[in-house]
Amino acid sequence: MVFSSNIFMFIFLPLLLILYYSVKRLTFRNYILLTASILFYAWGEPVFVFIMLMSIFINWLLSIMMSNSSHKSHKRFWLILAVTLDVILLGVFKYAGFITENLGLTRINIALPIGISFFTFQMMSYVFDVYYGNAQAQKNPLYVALYISFFPQLIAGPIVRYNQIANEITERHENFNDFSEGVRRFIYGLAKKILIANFVAQVADNVFDSILNPSVLTSWLGALSYTLQIYYDFSGYSDMAIGLGLMFGFHFEENFNYPYTASSVTDFWHRWHISLSTWFRDYVYIPLGGSRVTHSRWLMNLFTVWLLTGIWHGANWTFILWGLFYFVLLVVEREMKIKLGHVLTLLMVIISWVIFRSSTVAGGVSFIASMFGLSSNSLYDGGFIMYLKGSWPVIAFGVTGAFPMMRKFFERHKLIEALWLCLVFVISSLEIIGSSYNPFIYFNF
Repeated sequence: MVFSSNIFMFIFLPLLLILYYSVKRLTFRNYILLTASILFYAWGEPVFVFIMLMSIFINWLLSIMMSNSSHKSHKRFWLILAVTLDVILLGVFKYAGFITENLGLTRINIALPIGISFFTFQMMSYVFDVYYGNAQAQKNPLYVALYISFFPQLIAGPIVRYNQIANEITERHENFNDFSEGVRRFIYGLAKKILIANFVAQVADNVFDSILNPSVLTSWLGALSYTLQIYYDFSGYSDMAIGLGLMFGFHFEENFNYPYTASSVTDFWHRWHISLSTWFRDYVYIPLGGSRVTHSRWLMNLFTVWLLTGIWHGANWTFILWGLFYFVLLVVEREMKIKLGHVLTLLMVIISWVIFRSSTVAGGVSFIASMFGLSSNSLYDGGFIMYLKGSWPVIAFGVTGAFPMMRKFFERHKLIEALWLCLVFVISSLEIIGSSYNPFIYFNF
């Protein structure tokens, strides 16, 4: 089920809110949310929901065993077993085909459960936090199931740490201010997805998939469109997830902080998909020694993190190249003790998204060559004029919205913001009613 769908907007969410707030006892409210979350996932994954629930139960059980162990070696054994099983689950469903194909074997085609990378990483963070003593093992398996499967962040994040919401599972106090703020965040996220991401996606898809050798300006238009699409699609989902969490009394950490305003690649990754970058920092980079090791070991630690970051995003060499591209940029920034500056950082980010968007490495290199006029292509063509005429208002609005000016304006003019929210909600709702299914990009990860 998709947030930006008729079934969710006009049936699932209203009925769930009515049922949730008609019950006073928190325990019952939690079970209502758990049941709704399982139904939410089963709506699109009627088979894989059982795999998710089985994995949740196994991680809960191994965490209990870990918590009850008095020897550190025993705790480590249960941790390694849990992480190994999680990695196997992720590997079989997400990477089996890629591995067999690159080994020259017959490709194994296995359907990919939606959001498997997100809920697997949440399960791993839970067992890590229990092992390191950052959280106590939850005795009630249904509460662990609620933490993992809670529908707002289940299939596209943000990746929520158990210790961030453990107390809110057992004791939270919903209030009108949180609920109204949740509605505000949800509407903004909905508008990002429906009014901007879906629109510029059409331009990006046409340029990347339909034109064999686009002109320089057409290539840049396609790259810019995808740069806006992936930001508004993913940050829009995160806004909706955070907003929905607030409606039910949960407070999730921010996942985006105007990443396209970054003045360096390091700064960009402090602002983009924050829950993923901090996950790798806390559970991979720091345990490996972080930067408090020899220079060669630090390089290996950083290489490992960005290789895994690329692999996490998908079973394709383009994602691996994308991750290693950032590894090189971060090494250059640190070794040369420089910041690339806003313009050069944004240029590197746009190039990285071309690699990310391309289906093959060769296709990505070819597209980048087109952007810089290195493929015997023209400066502009009829396609550029046609796409620009139809999309420039949305692109201009998207570029403006990627910077904090509008937020600051609305902070000073609350009445105008209220009217603006009503307007974009009505337009978004009408668009949902008249549109077809359009999933979020990060559902694939």
